[in-house]
Amino acid sequence: MVSQKQRRLWTILAAIAATMWGISGIMAKALFDISPAITPLWLTQVRLITAGVVLLIAAGISKQKPIVTLKNKHNAWVILAYGLCGLLPVQLFYFIVIKQANASVATILQFIGPFFVIGFLTFTHKQVMRRLDILAAILAFMGVFLLSTHGHFNQLAITPAALFWGLLSAVGEASYTLIPVNIVKRVSSMVVTGWGMVMAGLGLVLLHPHWPAIPNEPNVWLLTGSIIVIGTIIPFQVMANALRYVKPATVSLLDAFEPLSATVGSVLIFNLVMVPVDWIGTLLVIISVLALNITPKSKIKKVDKIE
Repeated sequence: MVSQKQRRLWTILAAIAATMWGISGIMAKALFDISPAITPLWLTQVRLITAGVVLLIAAGISKQKPIVTLKNKHNAWVILAYGLCGLLPVQLFYFIVIKQANASVATILQFIGPFFVIGFLTFTHKQVMRRLDILAAILAFMGVFLLSTHGHFNQLAITPAALFWGLLSAVGEASYTLIPVNIVKRVSSMVVTGWGMVMAGLGLVLLHPHWPAIPNEPNVWLLTGSIIVIGTIIPFQVMANALRYVKPATVSLLDAFEPLSATVGSVLIFNLVMVPVDWIGTLLVIISVLALNITPKSKIKKVDKIE
């Protein structure tokens, strides 16, 4: 039985975790600005492999049997697909947009991933879209339009490449959500994510084994380490544990702290200029995604306790 005090505590911690993700995007922008040698590809490789190894070690210490998991061929193939088609695009394309634009745009574009999930389920599982889903989708893409054009029909406020990679990162977010749905019912999410990160990172190393000449400066490694710890390991652990105390719908709502923190941080730290139409676009995207979690009262199961 979960007490009200525990639920309140983990709700706050989940909001902090989402904020950490937003802050890590700002850190990545600061890192890319240090040297052109620091690329999204390099940062993705380092982040995925390092964080994945740490999670697997933690899983081993807590006796979650990470090695045994891969002995099952089906598990191994699903985790490989999760890493290459989910974690890899979510991380790499997100960092590409940060480098080409800013953390705010990257986070907001990735935030529309749930609409690609709905689209996939509609076509493959014959899931009926509610009127609310359709309205939310329209609002979300209106928000993306306002952000990418500043409200002007004849020009883009961000490069076409940044918009392209941002939308691909949202597709990756959808894959990241859909692929592990069944396996996490049988295997620890820490093990699945740890192996997925390692496989995705090693896949990038095989694809591009050249190691760039990274400046050996304290701020480079401080930012890199912070992105791995603050932007990956800590929030993952917090979110995974929060689901034991807080309803999933509530956790999804708290995800809005990520684009908000990335946007506010970009304005305060990098002097990002947000005209009124940009704020409108940002709020449209956030509100539309939050609307997806609205369920009619007649369909809500009356569950007062999370066990």
